[in-house]
Amino acid sequence: MQRNEFVQQLWLDYIHTHSDIGALRLWPLSTTADYLTLVTLNHGPFAATALTGSLARMGYRPIGRYAMADKGLLVSLLAPSDGGSWLVLAELQMGTLSKAPRKAIEALVQQSHPQDCKGHNLLCRGRPWPMPSWELYQQLLSAHPLAAWLAVMGPRLHHAGFDCTQLGEPLIALDQKLHELGMPGLNEHQNGVFAISPLLDHRFYPTTSQKVVFGEGDEHRVCLGGLSLVQTHTESAHGRIAEVLLPDHTRCEMA
Repeated sequence: MQRNEFVQQLWLDYIHTHSDIGALRLWPLSTTADYLTLVTLNHGPFAATALTGSLARMGYRPIGRYAMADKGLLVSLLAPSDGGSWLVLAELQMGTLSKAPRKAIEALVQQSHPQDCKGHNLLCRGRPWPMPSWELYQQLLSAHPLAAWLAVMGPRLHHAGFDCTQLGEPLIALDQKLHELGMPGLNEHQNGVFAISPLLDHRFYPTTSQKVVFGEGDEHRVCLGGLSLVQTHTESAHGRIAEVLLPDHTRCEMA
């Protein structure tokens, strides 16, 4: 698979899952996201080490690693060889979960079909394991929100991040427009996955909750991702938004 095809499949899967984002017309449809945040877990073919190898063959170059112990995450930043969207690959460390939820999600993941566990395309093929029950989802949600998200979604694009400078309007104006469309943003420096650097102004917009059919036939409404808008607010922030997205104290060097 070529990089353009991969990004296109990621995006089509994303807007199919989040139709309210696909329907937005606040900026040209051709506008490229500054970064795409993918969420996975450190298990077999879904682990970041396996995925980054496949992504490297498409020209994605590792730029840095970030450790967020409070969130149980390792985050890899990857830059494409062209001016396209950077990838922010957030890997949930299952060892940070307590025994019961860790065993539960491991059992779920181990039911994945082998054909759904091959290469980088597993990031845009949907959930490779069976749908969890509502009871299991709630158990995982109380243990770690991303564990619950992964159980329902599988390794996937969680949200796209756009640079307001590239969109041609300040964050405050775009925030008002999204609010008027029924997508109020969160003022916290969080996006449902990781914390954002204080060098940036940031809003995360959760998508409208949607009805999901769980493993035993129960139907419940859950929020499955969102959209981020970001702009710099200090002269010390330069280059691509993705390069200064994560707080400096989370940067780590790993052998």
